[in-house]
Amino acid sequence: MKARVHIMLKTGVLDPQGEAVRHALGSLGFDGVDAVRQGKVIELDLAETDAEKARENVTAMCEKLLANTVIESYWVEIA
Repeated sequence: MKARVHIMLKTGVLDPQGEAVRHALGSLGFDGVDAVRQGKVIELDLAETDAEKARENVTAMCEKLLANTVIESYWVEIA
């Protein structure tokens, strides 16, 4: 079973990487980009075969290690 975790900075948290990308896009002639928020995606191959247990385990992983829940939000996809 595979899991994909999407992690983004919470609204209101400054995103200097996103701002650098927005600026670079403007410099390359891509006008009209008002804001960029940059995040990360983590893919996990899991031995678990039960989707609900997999989601519970991955959520625990996010809470303990993968996401900084003070400044980041996340959502989990199980496939």
